[in-house]
Amino acid sequence: MDLRPPGLRGRLRRPRRWIAAAASVVVLAGAGTWTAVADDDAPPVHRADRVMSLDGVRVDTSYFTPDTPGRHPAVLLGHGFGGSKDDVRDQAESLARDGYAVLTWSARGFGRSTGKVGLNDPDAEVADVRKLIDWLATQPTVQLDKPGDPRVGMAGASYGGAIALLTAGHDSRVDAIAPAITYWNLSDALFPNGVFKKLWAGIFVNTAGGCDKFEPAICAMYERVAESGIPDAAAEKMLEERSPAAVGDRIKVPTLLFQGQTDSLFTLDQSDAAAKAIKANGAPVDVDWIAGGHDGGNLETDRVQSRVTSWFDRYLKDDKSADTGSAFRVTRTLGATTSSSGETEQRTRGVTEDTYPGLESEQRTVALTGRREQSFANPAGANPPAVSALPGLGSAAGGLAQLSSLGVSVSLDFPGQYASFESAPVEDDLQITGSSTVTVHVKSTTDDAVLFAKLYDVGPDGRQQTLPSQLVAPIRVEGAKAGKDVDITLPAIYHEIDDDHRLRLVLASTDLGYASPATPATYTVSLKGDGLKVPTALSEDRAQTPLPSWVWWLPLTGALIALLLILTGRRRTAAPAAPEPALAEVPLQITDLSKRYAKSTDRYAVKDLSFRVEKGQVLGLLGPNGAGKTTTLRMLMGLIKPDGGEIRVFGHAIAPGAPVLSRVGAFVEGAGFLPHLSGRENLELYWQATGRPPEDAHLEEALEIAGLGDALARAVRTYSQGMRQRLAIAQAMLGLPDLLILDEPTNGLDPPQIREMREVMIRYAAAGRTVIVSSHLLSEVEQTCTHLVVMDHGQLVQAGPVGEIVGSGDTLLVGTAEPVTEPVAEKVAALPGIASAAVTDDGLLVRLDADGSAARLVAELVRLEVPVTSVGPHRRLEDAFLTLIGDHA
Repeated sequence: MDLRPPGLRGRLRRPRRWIAAAASVVVLAGAGTWTAVADDDAPPVHRADRVMSLDGVRVDTSYFTPDTPGRHPAVLLGHGFGGSKDDVRDQAESLARDGYAVLTWSARGFGRSTGKVGLNDPDAEVADVRKLIDWLATQPTVQLDKPGDPRVGMAGASYGGAIALLTAGHDSRVDAIAPAITYWNLSDALFPNGVFKKLWAGIFVNTAGGCDKFEPAICAMYERVAESGIPDAAAEKMLEERSPAAVGDRIKVPTLLFQGQTDSLFTLDQSDAAAKAIKANGAPVDVDWIAGGHDGGNLETDRVQSRVTSWFDRYLKDDKSADTGSAFRVTRTLGATTSSSGETEQRTRGVTEDTYPGLESEQRTVALTGRREQSFANPAGANPPAVSALPGLGSAAGGLAQLSSLGVSVSLDFPGQYASFESAPVEDDLQITGSSTVTVHVKSTTDDAVLFAKLYDVGPDGRQQTLPSQLVAPIRVEGAKAGKDVDITLPAIYHEIDDDHRLRLVLASTDLGYASPATPATYTVSLKGDGLKVPTALSEDRAQTPLPSWVWWLPLTGALIALLLILTGRRRTAAPAAPEPALAEVPLQITDLSKRYAKSTDRYAVKDLSFRVEKGQVLGLLGPNGAGKTTTLRMLMGLIKPDGGEIRVFGHAIAPGAPVLSRVGAFVEGAGFLPHLSGRENLELYWQATGRPPEDAHLEEALEIAGLGDALARAVRTYSQGMRQRLAIAQAMLGLPDLLILDEPTNGLDPPQIREMREVMIRYAAAGRTVIVSSHLLSEVEQTCTHLVVMDHGQLVQAGPVGEIVGSGDTLLVGTAEPVTEPVAEKVAALPGIASAAVTDDGLLVRLDADGSAARLVAELVRLEVPVTSVGPHRRLEDAFLTLIGDHA
């Protein structure tokens, strides 16, 4: 069976020390250099194949470089277990076209490389990669931080993701990493809570070609554990030593972690442990839970690759304008649609947070009922086993684990072999984000008991049940004969429990994927404590909801509500606040706006926020992650209710469904397009749903803004992320709303498209309309916006025109009547009180030191006969922003 997960493209950065071992890298053979061209418009990529001798082991490599001169940041791209360098060739070529020098290789025992598989042994596979970094440091095409230290990042999925983490811990020259669907502690992954994950372990061994393909010590360990069914201390120690967790305190580079929701091999708790450890070291860490995983499902390759590209641009190319996304993102699967060709496609959308909540954040207690004590059997030989998932078969069978997100279950529990506890029907939709916990008392007729805990979503009829992502938590209980209280942590999931559904906790004695005691026994369990603790960090009142969804259904919903009111004669008990005539021409005024975090009385997402926006302004909403920007925008759009204060748009108070919202257009992440329709058809259908005349849509103007050309006639499912982004912005501009709200509008766009979007916003406001844009691209905000609102910790830091906020600093722009030569600039830089001076197109850019002053500078320039025409402050928005926000930025 081929276990190779599709690779995920990446790139990265940060300084490290050189270990001088380049001499041990010997090039044995070269397959020549050739040029690959993806299409007529793509720049060429040069590839050179080499087999290198690394301490006697032959490692097959390919080196991809751009067709542009000079030095480039480097990327090491690893492959999945059972694969080879060929699996990541397409990603390597794409990275090279983006301006990176990319080295791929087949790990020991795979592809054409020799040696034994060591499961990323620090003395074998990791040592090989460190020598490859030595080799990169000798290449004239690779950018160096210092001699022997290349600017280098690492990316890869599964096995390739783990080698990226491990190398970052062992070699300080690695500058940034983007591992995906991988492990932090291989012992925890294969021996969770002391239970042997036998099916996945067997798949590993057979994928590599059999036990003799591994290092002898690993083969002996596997045979020993597979025969006994119980992992011993030596086995656990061996896997821990080959895990990133062993060097976790040394991984101090920017890290972008992707983990799969449908993954019974490397579950979400692996990336959670990695994120916490690396963040504790002081490094930037973002976490992204994708829909798919080792059990199949949607790996979101295009979106993931786009995000990794931005991450590497930021931390390898030092592009501070690169938008790296939110600190936490999770994909919500909304169901499935059938395309015109008859193919089933999943509908997904992203939910983001400015901070990573972890797996047990904002817990809600859910009471469980059932017989106080329940007894069930562990059958002889642990047969027949219960079925929670089909490990390793998910991808081959079309993603069986993903079926749970569509309401279909493949789980099977045998009567008499499990205990069950159930909640009352859920009254409000319950969003589970992370690991639920519960305490039970376990007693067994044998001293050693193994239980398998799982949490089902049970439909109103009580029969239909879904096991989210087909995940189960094994628990080994030692000393169970005397009875023991056990704290159970259920698998981390992202799953919504609908109204009238119930939660069902099942504790089973067997599972197909795991080794269970062969000795027959009787287990007796009972609940302890208050009940099930459910994490609700991304409950619906805080999750991002794409505006197109509610705008789409708003006319229909309004009509239904109006009809119900007419038929029943009911009257609303509270009338909306009366319009403010004095504000009728003011696009937006926010007064003392506050919003507390869910279930908190003193923690605020937004607190006492007040500002005003006038016609013709392009307002930039700025702030670090967690500043409250998204919450403010969602209150402005009527998606959530504030706890205090008010929002008025053209004098009207904002509430969900307020009529004045028809004058507001908005774009947020995850526009709800129908994938089988073309771009034009999606926009036309959206406008029809508003019930407004077709001529009011200004469709052709919106299409011109989108700039999609012939792609408008293609199905949206064929669009790249950037194309979808532009189509969504065009949708927000339909009808030319008086107030346009854009949340990260340039995400996914290339530089020419970003420039075009900047011009669109400026033109849009110049016609007397108003634009509010939230963005992390400070250079774009500075060039686009007329006014700014800077937030931090939910509160206003400063508001006003861009010029006033940028204000004066220690850098002055000196305008001159004629160009300044470099010798003159050098004389100015040598003056007392001057830190530096650089030639610009318009004169000189001069930075003062602590003793410098503008008056003294002017006097010295006159003495040097520099033809000064103007002197003024020059400070970038980034400088002003960092000054206002400080360390929180």
